[in-house]
Amino acid sequence: MTAPTFREPKPPVVAAPYWTEERAAVQAEARRFATEEILPVADELDPQKAEIPRSLLERLAKQGYFGITVSTELGGMGLGVFEYCMISEELARAWMSTASIIVRAQGAMGVNVADPQRRRALIERSAQGEWIGAAALSEPDVGSDLAAVRTRAVLDGDEYVITGEKRWCGNALAADFIQVFCRLADPEPGQSRAVGLGSILVEKERGSFPEGLTGTPIDKIGYHGFVTWNLTFDGLRVPAANRVYPKPAGDLTPLTETEAVSTAGFKAVEAELNTARVQTAARAVGLARGAVEDSLAYLQRREQFGRPIADFQYLRFLIAEMAARVEQARAFYQQVAHMIDAGLPCEREAAMAKLTASEMAAEVTAQAIQLHGGNGYTTEHRAERYWRDARLTTIFEGTSEIQRKIIADRLLPKSPLG
Repeated sequence: MTAPTFREPKPPVVAAPYWTEERAAVQAEARRFATEEILPVADELDPQKAEIPRSLLERLAKQGYFGITVSTELGGMGLGVFEYCMISEELARAWMSTASIIVRAQGAMGVNVADPQRRRALIERSAQGEWIGAAALSEPDVGSDLAAVRTRAVLDGDEYVITGEKRWCGNALAADFIQVFCRLADPEPGQSRAVGLGSILVEKERGSFPEGLTGTPIDKIGYHGFVTWNLTFDGLRVPAANRVYPKPAGDLTPLTETEAVSTAGFKAVEAELNTARVQTAARAVGLARGAVEDSLAYLQRREQFGRPIADFQYLRFLIAEMAARVEQARAFYQQVAHMIDAGLPCEREAAMAKLTASEMAAEVTAQAIQLHGGNGYTTEHRAERYWRDARLTTIFEGTSEIQRKIIADRLLPKSPLG
């Protein structure tokens, strides 16, 4: 596979409301980095189902991409969700796993412990790519219905004892920590009393699991770059100080009395999902854009009946439709990212952006395989990789069906009899 020539993004003819020179520079650097430094690695390692090498993680850290949304005071780039999604699109265009690994830092996961000084240190490490984690949310029988989790963390003195099973935990073995969403419980004589849902921070060494935790890798058809795990917790003991509280990312103030007893873990996860869904929309756009750009090059290179197939009107119309859908999805995710940065409620819009972008990406990348003909059904071209990874965007961070439910419930509140 030949890496495409780096092309600096061009400003729109009429400046978009979100377009600034600063953002243009951030996008251009992300595109250069993705094209020149990520894409060759992806072309080599993705067919092997290999993990992102440590050397590439270090280069991502040097770029500042693990701390895009972390304040400059804490060692980050000090940018917003808009730039976070814009950079994610560029990284996903090269290898979606790199746009996913940066999610596991950003000072938003695995840092909100009670001690403000420790919280600050973890955020700083996160921004530097030295504190990269994994999120254990889903379970074998619990997917989108996170309120039904069964994994329990029972307080025993100054430790929590975690028991249960988690599924779809990406990067678990290579991570510095795993944030486990579970049902918290306080002990009573002969039983434990459930007190709510929350997260516990499991610190670990990279490349190993602590005593009381075992894992089995899950073989996937795509989304290579890091391994996804099924985890079993069998009495894993974690310091009580590792409980994670629902505080805004970067808030270094001591816990209030209300926060200290809060069990609003489910609400906190829901709020984080808005950003996660818009970032997934950006990743989907990156994959679809890669499919369009590679298809354009292929149509001009491939000849049939004595001329490039790019001359055939039907194929020209197909690629035009594909390109238009990519632009539409990008405009939508940027609008919602702007809403998040402005502090506006956007649960419905985030679900819409994720739904439209992911479904678009699955269809556009499938069309790219068709445009490549028989060559599209080989691993000699990237079209199949774009499709394998794009297909997943309709499933994780809430399936398309869940997004439709969220949207419908906000458009059509159910009647008391419903």
